[in-house]
Amino acid sequence: MDSLVSLSSTAQHLAVLQSHHSVQGRSLSHNQLQQQQRISTSFSGLRVSKSSKSVDKQQCLKKGPSSGHLPVTVVASAADGTSSWTPTSPVKGQGKPVRSPPALGGAAAITSPSQESASLGSSKERLDTSAGPFLRVSPESLQYEAGYLGGISEKTAPVEASEAADAMSYLTRIINSKVYDVAIESPLELAPKLSERVANRILLKREDMQPVFSFKLRGAYNMMANLSREQLARGVICSSAGNHAQGVALAARRLKCDAVIAMPVTTPEIKWKSVKRLGATVVLVGDAYDETQAYAKQRALDDGRVFVPPFDHPDIIAGQGTVGLEIVRQHQGPLHAIFVPVGGGGLIAGIAAYMKRVRPEVRIIGVEPADANAMALSLHHGQRVVLDQVGGFADGVAVKMVGEETFRLSRELMDGVVLVSRDSICAAIKDMFEETRSILEPAGALSLAGAKAYCSYYGLENETVVAITSGANMNFDRLRIVTELADVGARKEAVLATYMPEQAGSFKTFVDSVISRKSACSLDWWNLLWVSARRVGPANITEFKYRYNDENEALVLCSVGVTSEAQLDRIKTRMDAAGLRTLDMTNNDLAKDHLRHLMGGRTKVENEVLLRFVFPERPGTLMRFLETFSPRWNISLFHYRGQGEMGANVLVGMQVPKEDEAEFIALADTLGYAYQDERLNEAYELIMH
Repeated sequence: MDSLVSLSSTAQHLAVLQSHHSVQGRSLSHNQLQQQQRISTSFSGLRVSKSSKSVDKQQCLKKGPSSGHLPVTVVASAADGTSSWTPTSPVKGQGKPVRSPPALGGAAAITSPSQESASLGSSKERLDTSAGPFLRVSPESLQYEAGYLGGISEKTAPVEASEAADAMSYLTRIINSKVYDVAIESPLELAPKLSERVANRILLKREDMQPVFSFKLRGAYNMMANLSREQLARGVICSSAGNHAQGVALAARRLKCDAVIAMPVTTPEIKWKSVKRLGATVVLVGDAYDETQAYAKQRALDDGRVFVPPFDHPDIIAGQGTVGLEIVRQHQGPLHAIFVPVGGGGLIAGIAAYMKRVRPEVRIIGVEPADANAMALSLHHGQRVVLDQVGGFADGVAVKMVGEETFRLSRELMDGVVLVSRDSICAAIKDMFEETRSILEPAGALSLAGAKAYCSYYGLENETVVAITSGANMNFDRLRIVTELADVGARKEAVLATYMPEQAGSFKTFVDSVISRKSACSLDWWNLLWVSARRVGPANITEFKYRYNDENEALVLCSVGVTSEAQLDRIKTRMDAAGLRTLDMTNNDLAKDHLRHLMGGRTKVENEVLLRFVFPERPGTLMRFLETFSPRWNISLFHYRGQGEMGANVLVGMQVPKEDEAEFIALADTLGYAYQDERLNEAYELIMH
């Protein structure tokens, strides 16, 4: 009888939704409407250049940001990893040579297939035979300004009628989801301080308040609750080092089902013990996640267990889709957009599957880290792609490849992807702490960072947007990085490198220039060093690094608190006028991660190669590195900075003669550690060398 009531209520609900579609004139699919919009936009002559951005942004807003035409940066290199052209000046402090192709289609500008092929043909793309017939690409091959809505391209296929009908079936799955046996209906809260600051109404969907501090239990429980008694009796297994593991463990306890959770051996004790406390059997296996997942899938076959994937399953997607159902129930007023963190795509696919059938006028916008943009690249190429490397800071969304089903739904339903930096994620974590005294994990703050960037980029005012705060399982050792970068990400702190004459009085001139004070400063070098964090004028010097190195010229690295870009520009202008050549290193990761922690002056090292590695946090990593390169080549610089289980940033300088470079790079490739050559980075050129 209960099932009959459930089916009856579902039918009534679907009838209401279909009526709503008719009222909205939604006879075409969302993707088809987008294509019509692209066609009309291409004839409107709307084109944005950097010189006219402020004017054209307003034009974009009249049509909605998804129809804007804005510049996109593509970093290109040959398939073998070598540069295919003469390096130009670095962009965004990354030290990477770039060239700008025609803007993208869809959420970006219209580009003919031939133009797009020509512009991307030399980028770092190739078939990855180890992962099947998938294009292998670098995250750097698609980069655009923070807040810009990109990702969708003309390669995005139109939606077939059968797919649209199938998407309606997701409504049934979502409405009948059983997630509330374990999950709560998370609050939708106004963020008053942040809303006032960004001149828009920011609503926070507090998935960080779930029993396991993440939305992941919704999908895991919904899939497992739909298993047969026989399947539950055989047990389940999953592979995860994070929130999915806790979701499966909690669901198994609720369903009285045996669960095995495979986790990498590098998983912190606090994480695997949390899973074990929920009653699951924890198996620590594999140095890397791929090995852990392979073990779990093989054991599922051997033991007859059901493998519970983290995102790519209809019941997982439907469970996550209940977040969208709750938003509709909790907010009936106008809603401009919902910002959703994107890893494998389960959460955004579920929310979009519901929202685009109920509130099709609401934009569904994905947010990804700029160095983990698998969905943006997949949407751009019109097919799933494999990232050759993934940034690990926001580890909850650090995936190399999105799911097959999640991509199918996202390609049809989502409106684009916003990319954000690590610094802006840190700033969003601080925003959340100041707003609620809660600390989000990096992936949990991703959507908030995207919402802020989007509102700023398009000049939105008096709109209402929702940000999904998806998780709060923060690793304690990562807080150090967050506190260091939060003000930089919020544009409240600038990192500067200044050259000054190595003579008496230069430092006083420097301080006068920073604080805009014509009178002499009574502080000497050493007094200022110990009070460097105190307020000494309109600008706040928060950090200062100096070491005598050359009798003619000194170079200092400092951090300065600022209230606006205009104030920073005034500081740099005053310093230039005083003869103090100053470089803005705020967006340079090499400077922020390494140089600010190094003492000592510049030196000329013959044949020095500077590489930045990400060392996996497992025993023997350093020894393997040393055995590969030493004593063949001399190590001239080494700075190791641990970041918890996500790996360690390691800056390495080695003396490699020109004739040995090819052999050296080949060995670096075979090592298996992600790395990049920093010799073109301005921080290296102007500070280290």
